[in-house]
Amino acid sequence: MSQTDLEIVVEDPTAPEDDSPAIVSSGTIEIVVSLLLLALAATLGYDNWRTGISWDATGPEPGYFPFYLAIILGGASLYGLIAALIARRAAAATFVTRAQARRVMAVFVPTLLFCLVMQFLGLYVASFLLIAGFMRLIGKIALWKSLLTAFLFTAIMFVTFDIAFDVIMPKGPLEAAFGY
Repeated sequence: MSQTDLEIVVEDPTAPEDDSPAIVSSGTIEIVVSLLLLALAATLGYDNWRTGISWDATGPEPGYFPFYLAIILGGASLYGLIAALIARRAAAATFVTRAQARRVMAVFVPTLLFCLVMQFLGLYVASFLLIAGFMRLIGKIALWKSLLTAFLFTAIMFVTFDIAFDVIMPKGPLEAAFGY
């Protein structure tokens, strides 16, 4: 056996199970996404038609180019929808299993909460909580390492954006208490 025939396989202990039940098929997702894109194209097309899609004395009206881009998006969405409906008769491939969806939600839910918490506590406190939470709960990293890393990262972010570059970032009550 030559050296090039060797294959290194690394098992992921947190990988989802192979026998996890399917939640939704790829065909269903393709149809839903095509319908959403078609609705977006219709909305954009109508709005740009309303603002003007013709030429006037000074050139194209504001909706001219976006309207035709919406037409192209709508055509592509219709093509995708028809292709998905025709292919639906074939064997349905699994888009996501329950175990895979659980892993995605483990990242999506905290990120959504980060966006909500940022509105009340500001960017830096929300970032601290997100980083520390991810490191501790998902990464299984020691609490002191998680807190230290989150603190250092948010401190560097604060110094970089607020002090060095004077960029306006969403602030909360903690920054207000320190006069920022």
